[in-house]
Formats: sequence, structure tokens, C-alpha cells
Amino acid sequence: MKTLIIGASGQIGKMTTAKLLAQGHEVVALVRDKSKLSDLPQQGLTIIEQDLENDFSPAFENCTQVIFAAGSGASTGADKTLLIDLWAAKRAVDFAKDHKLVHFIMVSSIGADAPDNIESSIKPYLVAKHMADEQLINSGLDYTIVRPGTLLNEPATKKYRIKRPESRQDAVISRENVAEALVYIAGKDSKTSQVFELFDGPEPITSLID
Repeated sequence: MKTLIIGASGQIGKMTTAKLLAQGHEVVALVRDKSKLSDLPQQGLTIIEQDLENDFSPAFENCTQVIFAAGSGASTGADKTLLIDLWAAKRAVDFAKDHKLVHFIMVSSIGADAPDNIESSIKPYLVAKHMADEQLINSGLDYTIVRPGTLLNEPATKKYRIKRPESRQDAVISRENVAEALVYIAGKDSKTSQVFELFDGPEPITSLID
């Protein structure tokens, strides 16, 4: 398997890239600035520099699966949310179909299932994620959509829950735990299309995801 990681210089994307490389996977890392990956092992790593607002279809050549971990970031406006979290994700789905990739792993967000249920400043982001998820679900590709809770910068515990906690303060997950889950999903032999939320919890990922 050769895995394309879109957004490989972001926090989750970079940890996922490093962990896949450590397990001996071949990784194609799509980034805007390759210098941000200079501290990663180069064995098994191909870096492609490209802005997601331009044509990034060549990155899909000879890849077998893709992880979309890109995001516009909290400091940008609704225009970048639209162009990256929605439009670039939509184009990535199209490119994956064109190149006949076997699996598309989408990093989405808690609340993307029903953006109208959350009244907050991040609603445009949740709408973008919702529409990107729908594009993937209706694409005909085999997919896994991961909707993490509120992200924390804590070390990985490698323990999870997929049922949303009753308390909002418990609906959290460390970025490294997300990366660990993505590595597990990418390494699975069987690919069953599924959508699930993901939080820190008491169970290993192997007992929660088919």
C-alpha cells in the first residue's frame, strides 16, 4: 500500500506520516512547504509541494489510498474554509476516483453530521465538513470518515470511545490519538465503508472499529 496524506504538515497529518513511516509504509506527503517535513525520516517518503487551491491531481499517481487531513485552520476566514475544507476535499474525492484508489480516509469533525444543531462561530466549518463527507459517501469509493471530538495536544493513550459522551467536556481527543487511529485504519486489510465519531476513552481501537 502507498498512502497519500493530504495536509501532511499539519499537526495530525505530520504525526500520521511519521507513524506510518515508522511502520515501514510508503507515504506520499502533499504539502505547501516541504521544509516542514525536513525532520522526518526520508526512507519511504515522497514529498510533493502543491497548494490545494491549484491542481494537485498528480499526487494521486501510483497511490492506493488517501488520508485527507488538511484544514484551513482556525485563523482563516470563511473563504479558506470553503476552498480547503470543502472544495479541496471534493476535488480530492474526484481525483481518488479518477486514479481508482481503494480507500479514502477523511478526517472530519464532531458536529459535521448535523451543523444546524450547533450554534457557534464554527458553523461554516461544520457545513463545509458535512458537504465534503456527503461527497465522499456518495462517490462510490470505499471510505472511512473519522469525526474527532475537540482536539487536545496531549500524548496518545491509544484508548478510545466512539459513543459521544454526555458531557461536552468529555467529548475530546488528543491529536496524537487521532493519528494513531488513522494509522490503524490505513493498515487494515479489510476496508468497510463507515462513519464514526472518535473520543478519548477506555477501549483500544481494535475493539471499536471493524
